[in-house]
Amino acid sequence: MSEAPETMVRITGSPRRYDWGSLDRLPDFLGAAPDGRPLAEVWFGVHPEGPASLASGEDEDARRTLLSDHIVSDPMRTLGPDVVGRYGEQLPYLLKLIAPDRALSLQVHPDLDRARDGYLAEEAAGIPRGAFERNYPDSNHKPELVYALETFEAVCGFRAPRRALEVIADLDCEVTDAMAESLRGDPSANGVRAVVENLLGTDTRPTPDQVAAVAEACARRLESGRSPSPRIDRIVGKLATEHPGDPGIVVVLLLNPVTLQPGEAMFAPAGTVHAYLSGLAVEIMASSDNVLRAGLTSKHIDVPEVLETLDYVAAPPVRIAPEHVSEAVAVFYAPVDDFELAVVTPAAVGEGGALVPGRGPRVLLAIDGEVSVRIDGTTATLARGEAAFVSGECGPVTAFGEGRFVQADVP
Repeated sequence: MSEAPETMVRITGSPRRYDWGSLDRLPDFLGAAPDGRPLAEVWFGVHPEGPASLASGEDEDARRTLLSDHIVSDPMRTLGPDVVGRYGEQLPYLLKLIAPDRALSLQVHPDLDRARDGYLAEEAAGIPRGAFERNYPDSNHKPELVYALETFEAVCGFRAPRRALEVIADLDCEVTDAMAESLRGDPSANGVRAVVENLLGTDTRPTPDQVAAVAEACARRLESGRSPSPRIDRIVGKLATEHPGDPGIVVVLLLNPVTLQPGEAMFAPAGTVHAYLSGLAVEIMASSDNVLRAGLTSKHIDVPEVLETLDYVAAPPVRIAPEHVSEAVAVFYAPVDDFELAVVTPAAVGEGGALVPGRGPRVLLAIDGEVSVRIDGTTATLARGEAAFVSGECGPVTAFGEGRFVQADVP
């Protein structure tokens, strides 16, 4: 490829093979043959757990350089002085493709202060950054936005206590009867916290048989056609198959079910409990891998840390509508300083090309068809699943073609 590295370079994402990943969604999207192993995510960023790489020279396979090394070689040019001044010599966001087939962990992300304190405490304790029991591999927060490419299922945030009562009241199980009694006594965020602490606590959590009884009651109710929340009953059934006996299954009854159709987006701020269940999406977040897990996983679970991090106040899922800055460009403005995400359809403005505004270092990722992008006299063509990094000193991108791409940048 002929791009000058300081202007625009192709990048190759880092594949992440977790047990909840799909066998075929991401290989199909990337135009590769499935190899029989789950592929959960592909990371297009500089996080040390999975940094993207770039190719240089005429033979793209001849030499590989990490995107992080490319950036620090000249941060003022690759990031721009504003980003360097705010975030240091690093890309402040992480762009991903994500394809869950099984549920991700029931999880929450820390705010910036808690992440910094947790990271420093684990460093001082001498816990290796790659250790199984490590909660904070870095010192950053992890607010995130997910943009659906296919129908995407999730649970996110607590229901209002009285609505949660409606969902559990008729299940007639020992566990849910106790939950209902507790919420009737205190239908507030504090009441929700007490119920969650009881469900997840080491000495108070339900037994696998009790969890199975709740799942069976949800299945009977769904079959009867009288469920107050058919989606949550179906989700409980799915989780009971994937993670039998896990108390997180019962916690899910307190949460909002979410279905994102292609083109819709949801934002998960710090403190919001959530779990992604199935589908294919683009995800953008602050550059962090700080995940505190409460259940539904084979990874490290730290219930006390989760309980202290959760926001128990009822809130609907934060669905973000795009702002259409032109016929070709729709921008999802998340309420954070680390990132924003634009979806670009060049053909919407005809053959003249679409001018794509953006600031700072940008990652462009083709999500449909084929697009050509031009900046400062350099042009690259990207097919679905291919990506490029644009240096922060550059101006707007001009895009052509019949496909679509997303642009990650820094507000």
